[in-house]
Amino acid sequence: MGRPRTPLLDRERITTTALRLIDETGDFTVPRIARGLGVQTGSVYHHVDGRDGIVELLREHVCAAIDPATLDLTPWDAAMEAWARSYRAAFAAHPRVIPLLMTSPVRAPRVLAQYERAVGVLLAAGFEPAGIMPLIVALENLVLGSALDLAAPEAMWELADGTPTPRLAEALAAAGDSRADRAFEVGLTAFLNHARALREGR
Repeated sequence: MGRPRTPLLDRERITTTALRLIDETGDFTVPRIARGLGVQTGSVYHHVDGRDGIVELLREHVCAAIDPATLDLTPWDAAMEAWARSYRAAFAAHPRVIPLLMTSPVRAPRVLAQYERAVGVLLAAGFEPAGIMPLIVALENLVLGSALDLAAPEAMWELADGTPTPRLAEALAAAGDSRADRAFEVGLTAFLNHARALREGR
């Protein structure tokens, strides 16, 4: 028998199978990946460095959807805003992967390269080095939290009859639709205003 034209197993197939499992169930195991690909579990380990290696492949795969051109925009705050929006969209497509990515450090070279560019944008804008990572982490907290929020029900508060929360009921009735999008805009505006104030006070 000749070899199949398309390999049964490679890192990309492992990654996409793991991501499908996460989208469906919230997690993955190496044996389930192997079953999904029709191979032995040991064969998967020939291509990846265990579960941690698959997590890092997932990080690289999802982050590949973040548009790197956003960090070429000027001025710096336009770049950070566009990066945040693209970042959010990438993870909103796969929100259940977010908790898994929090379990291990970032090691993927292409992901680290994007952080390098973001740091470069802020350095070029005049931010002090000591303040750059807190800003980036704060922006990530906003982005990833909002990506998770997009996967949540639109109505996150259920008020039972007779519950003594009239002010909450009034606020919820006035909030309207697109709760997660509107909250993200509030958070992003606050972040950018804070970053501008830090830069002006340097």
